[in-house]
Amino acid sequence: MNKDRETLADVAELLTAPVLLVADPRLGTLNATALTAEALRSRGLVPAGVVVGSWPRQPDLAMRCNLVDLPEMGAGPLSGVLPSGMGALAPDAFTTVARRSLGAGLGGTWSPPEPG
Repeated sequence: MNKDRETLADVAELLTAPVLLVADPRLGTLNATALTAEALRSRGLVPAGVVVGSWPRQPDLAMRCNLVDLPEMGAGPLSGVLPSGMGALAPDAFTTVARRSLGAGLGGTWSPPEPG
């Protein structure tokens, strides 16, 4: 939020841009994602998909289930899963990991898990 209390949602509204949500992998993300998608739609914005951030090396059962369930939360397709610690990578390594971690719609090679 800036000094005029404008948010990134205001920018997206001005640009009529689709919005990519970044979700936490942990328990509670399904509710948070559904509410965020609903808030975006109430402003006339289009949720374009979800990228999960900070994916741990050893995800628990809830996290693994969230990957399958997130596309059902109204925010669009699951578009990628970024591993934890990416912010500490050098630019070249970051680019390599990002390409492996994002789906084709975002220029990557990652594929979502199969349901069930």
